Amino acid sequence: MIKNILCASDGSKISAKAVNFAISLAKDLGVKLTVLTVERVSRASAARSAYWDSTVLDAGDAITRAEFRSVADRAKKAGLRKVQCVTVCSRDIADAIAAYAKKQKHDHIVIGSHGHRGVQRLVLGSIAEAVVAEAHCPVTIVR
Repeated sequence: MIKNILCASDGSKISAKAVNFAISLAKDLGVKLTVLTVERVSRASAARSAYWDSTVLDAGDAITRAEFRSVADRAKKAGLRKVQCVTVCSRDIADAIAAYAKKQKHDHIVIGSHGHRGVQRLVLGSIAEAVVAEAHCPVTIVR
């Protein structure tokens, strides 16, 4: 039985479709939804770099805050009250999603996928596919 849904979001159009699906699923089931964004560079690691630029990091933070406000607004309009937004930092996005889901006892993951095939898939890889391979629970892929 699903009690706690995790939805990965990166701010893309396909990610927005996954968030909308997760909001609808969480509302229909009456369960909690967590929307997770994985950042590849933390402020601490950026500060140790010779190329550190707080303006770029501030812009990234503003984009994430705007995405989370959008998620909260969509959830509220859908009538979902049990929603939270979280950010973690990791170079391995799929591992971060799967590890967060396991640690926080989520029992279902929702993630978007562009559905690349052939050479594009080999070049770009598939975060969604890696999450499916690593996750301890069922994963719904939204296209």
